[in-house]
Amino acid sequence: MPLSDLPWWRWRARIRSALHMFSDPAFQRSAWLEGPGGYGDVTDTVYRLVEDSWLDRWSAEKYVGSVFRDSAEAVAVDGAVLRVLRILHQVGADAPAAAYLGHPDWAEAVRAAREAHHRLAVNDGDDPDLPPLPLAELRQLTARG
Repeated sequence: MPLSDLPWWRWRARIRSALHMFSDPAFQRSAWLEGPGGYGDVTDTVYRLVEDSWLDRWSAEKYVGSVFRDSAEAVAVDGAVLRVLRILHQVGADAPAAAYLGHPDWAEAVRAAREAHHRLAVNDGDDPDLPPLPLAELRQLTARG
């Protein structure tokens, strides 16, 4: 993921990382169910999605021009965040990954995350189909600057 030209690119990098993980069912099975480590769990990923941005409290539209490039990105991100958080609140923050992945609305959350991830990745000039970065690489990326 190249460094963004947006002012709050570190937030964007963390949000993109979370959306990427939520958007990839094969990754979820291998990293969250089989647990090779290095990627965090579902709760860690939710935290990365909303920690600095407070996207659990207000719309991504608030960050157009600082984190998101345009309203289309913001709408896609809002859709993914709302779906993921709804499941988190129903299942519980400390539930095992299988409880999230088995939720009847999980496929819709994955679809919404895929739409948002794809839009952000393409707008940043990145290949949306590459595998998610391990957290150590994300930390290195966001430590630069």
